[in-house]
Formats: sequence, structure tokens, C-alpha cells
Amino acid sequence: MQEQQPAPDPARQYPGPEAQEAEQQEWPGRTGEMQRRPDHGEHSYQGHGRLTGRRAVITGGDSGIGRAVAIAYAREGADLVISYLPEEEEDARETAHWVREAGRTVVTAPGDLREEEYCEQLIALAESALGGVDILVNNAAFQMNQPEITDITTAQFDRVMKTNLYALFWLCRAAVPRMAPGSSIINLSSIQAAQSSPGLLDYATTKAGITAFTKALAAGLADRGIRVNAIAPGPVWTPLIPATMPPEKVAQFGANTPLGRVGQPAELAPAFVFFASPESSYITGELLAVTGGRPMS
Repeated sequence: MQEQQPAPDPARQYPGPEAQEAEQQEWPGRTGEMQRRPDHGEHSYQGHGRLTGRRAVITGGDSGIGRAVAIAYAREGADLVISYLPEEEEDARETAHWVREAGRTVVTAPGDLREEEYCEQLIALAESALGGVDILVNNAAFQMNQPEITDITTAQFDRVMKTNLYALFWLCRAAVPRMAPGSSIINLSSIQAAQSSPGLLDYATTKAGITAFTKALAAGLADRGIRVNAIAPGPVWTPLIPATMPPEKVAQFGANTPLGRVGQPAELAPAFVFFASPESSYITGELLAVTGGRPMS
């Protein structure tokens, strides 16, 4: 019998906030420019065939949580379409490399989710290139920390709403008619939906909206056999953080969790696999918090 290895201490599994102090870069942020690279599960995630033959669309699939989900889905047997902004092409190529290394098909689709036509074309692309869509992961989001409500311009508010909420609606509306029973929609909410920070007023508003959207859509699609769930991350280390938050907040990002550190994208991916797989067949309309111990209420 193989000797059982002890589980790692979750509080010390990854470095603490002291490793983040020097991180700062321009939006939209690039993984290759980060001094402390996030862990996307490149060398740790092991698949078990949970999603064999499934076809998934992942928005924001170039980096961060989206990349971790893409790697996990590919290693579980799924083929992918990943969406991202054109300026994130370098990160998208890296994600595509890991998907192909797992032996799966990946179609890269640069574009702007604020455009209704692009959202519709993205779902149509999955149908034409992969033969259909079984899983829709609405992961992409925009945020920009602002000290006061008077610092939030109408242009920024509009960008946050369209990226985080309008695109969610457009993508789901296009995908649902193409989905068969057993399909799954997974939306990205946030701890900001429940514990809203003043500097992320507009972003927090959208995340609360995503939670409500998820519950309503889940109830509406239950009789079609399509499940809809959401995941609410706490602080997670991605390029978005040093690209949208001031240095003092970056330096302390994640320090206020009970585990005392920021989460890594690789720690979110198993939740997305769970909601996409038949193992969660009796779960719909649910919000799963992955927050390092911070409560959602």
C-alpha cells in the first residue's frame, strides 16, 4: 500500500501578501509581466475524464481564473473556445498551448464582450468549430478601483456594466437555444456581491446582479435540464489586480482572509469542474464561495 502523503497547510500553501508589494502594471495586465506568477495548475492539475467530449466556451480565458479553468477542462477531456481582448493575445497563446498539450482542441476568439454581435458570434463559433456548446463559463469581468463615487466616470460605469452584465445576458441568450439537457452555465460572481468595497462600487453592483441573474435563470431553465450556478471568489491573484488597484491595496490583497493570503487561480478551477460535471447533477441556482474563509454574509 502506498504511503499517504500529508495534505499541505492551506494557510502556507502559497506565499503571503509580502510577496506582492512591488507588483504594478498597466491595464489590462499581462501574466508575463508579473513578478510573482499566478499558479494556474499548469504542473499540478490532474484530470480524471469528468468532461470527456464536452464543448465549452470560456470568456476571459487568456489568464487568471479563465486560464486555470481552461487547463482543468482540457485535462478533463473538453474542447474549448476561449474569448479575450485582442491586447491579451500573448496570454491567450499561452493558455492555448496548455490546452493543446492536454490533447484537446482550442479555438481562440479575440474580441470585445461589450459588443452584442461579438457575443452572438462567439456562441455561433463554438457551434461551428466544436459542433455545439455544452458548458458556458462567464468569467470575464472589468473593474477599476476608484476612491469616491465622483471618481467613477459614466464611461467606466458603462464599461463595467456591459462587460460584466450585458455580455452575460447576451451570451446566455445565444447559448440556451443551442444547449441540450445536461448542459451547464457557470457565472462568476464575487465576495463583492455580499461584502462590497467602496472603491469597487460599480463592480460590486454587477456581481450582486450576477448572483440574482444566476438564481432566476436557473429556475427558468430547470425543466430543460440546463443547470445554472455561480462561483464567488474572494481575493485571487491575477493580472487584473496589479493592473486595476493602487499599490497599497495590492500589497495587502488577501491579507484580511482567515487563511491570511490571496487565493490562486488553480484553487478555483476544481469548483468550475464540479459545476460542469454530472457530479453536481442535483445542484442548480447555487452560489459557491471560494473566499479563503471570508463569509458571504
